[in-house]
Amino acid sequence: MIGFFRWCYAQAPLLLCLTTLGWAGNAIAGKLSVNEISPMVVVWMRWTIVVLLLVSIRRHKLLDDFTILKSRKLWLCCMGGLGLTGFNALFYLAAQYTSAIHLGLIQSIMPALIIFGVAFIFRVPLSLIEMTGCSLTILGVIIIITKGDLLSLLGADIGKGDLFMLCACLLYAGYTIGLRIRPELDGMGMMTWLAIIAWICSFPLLAIEYGFGAIQFPSGSAWLTILFIAIVPSFLSQLFYMRAVDLTSPNIAGIYTNMVPIYVSVLAVLVLGEQFTASHAISLILVGTGLWLATIIAPKYKQKGRIK
Repeated sequence: MIGFFRWCYAQAPLLLCLTTLGWAGNAIAGKLSVNEISPMVVVWMRWTIVVLLLVSIRRHKLLDDFTILKSRKLWLCCMGGLGLTGFNALFYLAAQYTSAIHLGLIQSIMPALIIFGVAFIFRVPLSLIEMTGCSLTILGVIIIITKGDLLSLLGADIGKGDLFMLCACLLYAGYTIGLRIRPELDGMGMMTWLAIIAWICSFPLLAIEYGFGAIQFPSGSAWLTILFIAIVPSFLSQLFYMRAVDLTSPNIAGIYTNMVPIYVSVLAVLVLGEQFTASHAISLILVGTGLWLATIIAPKYKQKGRIK
């Protein structure tokens, strides 16, 4: 049995499929938490549980791990504070104002953001096929944000929930790119310290929510939602994602995020009873086509030396 789990932990496609399924579940849980738990309480509680879990597992190596990380304090703070807590805060705020299907579909812009980010930061040239694919992906997300009315961009008639989710995607794309230059430390050790930083950064957000009188702690079945969020998307998905990036690359790992809107669309209809509309279908087609061009067709042509 142990050998089977070790084999699974070495299979990047499997890990990324499980990762994205966990993230899709996070979108559903985010909607279920509305009116049950306030957004910053969700953020604080998820990292509290994850930190307790990770520290109990890693307690004997915490100081040794920090010795490796102490020269990269700024990187650690940005990754944990912005990439994890910042993303989570915006994600659960977005869940207050938009549908789970929108949360999933807007997340599908992340591969394009990662590809553009890697190209800009690491001076990796983009082919025409990659740029076309990324542009189609972005267009698909714009259709969702504007509900099919592209002219609404001119009047800024865009839901704030969708804008929160778009900003969250920017932060997590930056987090994924940042994993490319992570220190030499195993996934569990890295995740432990990233979670600790994320947990510390959640306190100011919790205080702000308290100051506005909007704080709401869970009760009853809402605790199950918190436990799911903490264990699946916060712990297992993050660990699997980091491991998959090690086994492949940020670009390849980013490809699999296009599975999130598919999972979310199915789960949102089955669990939440949301409606899947024509604009959702058009968006999925554009996003899927764009990702297919940018992440599957373009690399094949590059390997054959037919494009630069």
